[in-house]
Amino acid sequence: MTQSATIADALREAATDLSGLSDTPRLDAELLMADALGVDRGTMLLMRTRDPVPSGFAERLARRAAHEPVAYITGRQDFWTLTLAVSPAVLIPRSDSETLIEAALEAFAEQVPTRILDLGTGSGSLLLAALSEFPQASGVGIDASEQALEIARANAEATGLADRTHMVHGDWRTQGWSAGLPGPFDLILANPPYIEADAALARQVMEHEPHSALFAGAEGLDDYRILIPALPALLADRGVAIFEIGASQREAVSAIAAAYGYDAQCRRDLAGHDRALMLRRRTAT
Repeated sequence: MTQSATIADALREAATDLSGLSDTPRLDAELLMADALGVDRGTMLLMRTRDPVPSGFAERLARRAAHEPVAYITGRQDFWTLTLAVSPAVLIPRSDSETLIEAALEAFAEQVPTRILDLGTGSGSLLLAALSEFPQASGVGIDASEQALEIARANAEATGLADRTHMVHGDWRTQGWSAGLPGPFDLILANPPYIEADAALARQVMEHEPHSALFAGAEGLDDYRILIPALPALLADRGVAIFEIGASQREAVSAIAAAYGYDAQCRRDLAGHDRALMLRRRTAT
C-alpha cells in the first residue's frame, strides 16, 4: 500500500487480505479503521473515506491477520443495545446469546422480574442487557474471575446501570459457592462453558478467548450438572432460568433439568439452532 493511499483504498486491500481468515473481512477492516481514527464506523464511512490512512491501522490489521479477534483489538463489542468493554479476560459476547434476552422478554411479557441473577457474568453482557429491558429490576452477576468482574463493573458504570447491579466473586466448582447470594431470583441467566474438551475451534477462539469460559468436560455438560441442581435454592417458585446451550445439547440438558423437577422449553437463534433453554419448576398435576 502506498503512503498516499486513502482510507477507501486501504479498506479494499484489507478486506482482500482478511478474506481467508474471517467470515466478515470488510466489516473487520472497517471496525479496525474506525478504531484507528477514533471515530465510529458510520462517521468514517460517511465522512472520512478520502482521508489518508491513520498510522495505527497497519498495527491493528497485523493483529487481526494473526487471528486476534476484532473485539480484543478495539476493546469493545456491541451486544443487544449496549456497547461493552471486553478484554481477553472475558468471552466476547456473541449475537447468538441475545436469544437469551429475547427468551426473557417472552417469559416476562406480563409479570416482570425484580431480581435477576447472571451466572458466569463475564463482561456483564446478559445481566446488563436484561436490566436495560427491565428498569424496575436489580441484578447480581457472579464470576470466578476477578479480572472479569472488574470489566463487568466498568460496563455497569458505563451503561448507567451500576446502581442496580452487584458483581460477586464466586466459583460454582467450589462447595458453598451460592451460600451468600441474596435469592430467590425471578430470572436466572447463564451462558456457562458448554464446549466438549476435544472440540476443534477456530484459531481466533482457541488462541485468544479464555478456556475456562469455553470448555466443560468430555460432553460439554459438566457445568449444567452443577448449576441445574442448585436452582431450587436460587430460583423463585414461579421464576425462570434461561441457559445458553450448544446446538446439539437440547435433549441432554433437558434431561438433566427434568431429573431435578424442571420443564424445559427451547428457543432457537437467528440461524435456526437450538440456543436458549428456558427452565420452569414443574407444577403438580
